[in-house]
Amino acid sequence: MRMLTKTTIKNLATIQGAPCVSIYIPTHKAGAEVQQNPIRLKNKLSEIETQLYAMGLTKPEVQDLLEPAYTLIPDTLFWQYQSKGLVLFVSSEHFHLYRLPFHFESLAVVADRFHLKPLFPLLSGDGRFYILTLSQDRVRLLQGTRYSISEIEPEHIPEGLSQTQEKDWERRVQFHSGTRGPGRGLRPAIFHGHGAGKDGKMADEILQYFREVDAGLQDLLHNEHVPLLLVGVDSLHSLYRKANTYPYLLETGLMKHPESLDDVTLHTETWAIVQPQFQALKQQALTRYRQLAGMDEGPVANTLQEIVPAARYGRVETLFVAQGRYAWGTCPDGNQIEIHTEAVPGDEDLLDFASVHTLLNDGTVYALPPDEMPDTTALAAMLRF
Repeated sequence: MRMLTKTTIKNLATIQGAPCVSIYIPTHKAGAEVQQNPIRLKNKLSEIETQLYAMGLTKPEVQDLLEPAYTLIPDTLFWQYQSKGLVLFVSSEHFHLYRLPFHFESLAVVADRFHLKPLFPLLSGDGRFYILTLSQDRVRLLQGTRYSISEIEPEHIPEGLSQTQEKDWERRVQFHSGTRGPGRGLRPAIFHGHGAGKDGKMADEILQYFREVDAGLQDLLHNEHVPLLLVGVDSLHSLYRKANTYPYLLETGLMKHPESLDDVTLHTETWAIVQPQFQALKQQALTRYRQLAGMDEGPVANTLQEIVPAARYGRVETLFVAQGRYAWGTCPDGNQIEIHTEAVPGDEDLLDFASVHTLLNDGTVYALPPDEMPDTTALAAMLRF
């Protein structure tokens, strides 16, 4: 799976120049409903064509712009490898495609830049986390949300030790962590101190291997602030922590052999560990907003007229935006906004505008169900000044 990170979203947010096409469709991975996936894309492309013609584009211009997306419709192999949602971003110079591990509503938008608000649940609240599984055969890196997990295939992370080392490692780990003594439970996994015979040599080799894994992760995650959770037997946790330099490695891991877990169980058990941390951060932000809102002249805002210009100029520290809500209009100079009851050519979603500019100015965005918003409006913000 191609990763969609905070850096990726920031890069997408900097692309401007009409027309920028954004298409979101829910997808299915198995069963008869898989056949609906290309039909959904075809329908959304038809909506996009209507919007492009309304903007004054000619038929050849529309066909040229959308050709990369139309080539996906008959590609049966492409549709066999889907997650829960598919996103396409198309412009004259860009074509980006992401399979995402959560559902969202179908949407087709043409504007001066890509529409990104449906992606914001990945950034905070019920956001992303990474899982690193450690076993005798290989390591796996997965990206998770509250909805599912999907494996990532990074280029710079070594797959495993040599075949001989893997067999020796497997024998030792299984013995030390999986055998029972008379009248006792499972023995703890043990690697003796460095230099202490064969076990010490094996521990040194594994530690060096984990340092290579950590270096590959740093190349991939160096701009991320996303929790990383380890899954593996106890001894491998302790060795990996000696090699780790990623600052957001969670102190609590899942002490189980990864090969004993299918992906459904892996997701269930890892989400149970990370969910309380996500919920605590979100709750702290909501509580702080309500406290500030109760103060005279507290640094908060809850109207489009206040928040959109504030986000544009970097004044928003934390933004709460309602999922599934839209406010179509324009903000031509960054100060005055125009709001329309329905989208017209040239409009963009002002909720998306505020979310993107908050992100670009290093603020935090919480995309929440409407009934979890801290105010009665579709947008609420804590301001820096």
